[in-house]
Amino acid sequence: MRVSEFWTLVEDEFGVGYGRSLAADQHLLALDDRTAREALDAGVEPKQIWLALCDAMDVPDSRRLGRDRRPPRP
Repeated sequence: MRVSEFWTLVEDEFGVGYGRSLAADQHLLALDDRTAREALDAGVEPKQIWLALCDAMDVPDSRRLGRDRRPPRP
């Protein structure tokens, strides 16, 4: 997962403002008590960060892959 994909998932799930705030303020035990932003800056894989954030925020498995951006089939 790329960092840009991480941010797309965060914004899709939590909204732009809250998602950015959550990434900057929510300390995650699974990431050694770092925030998502701190973990990104430390070089932790974005997928690992996303999954830790999902676990901490009780995001259902059905929403962890993000929205389907493909157009519907005719």
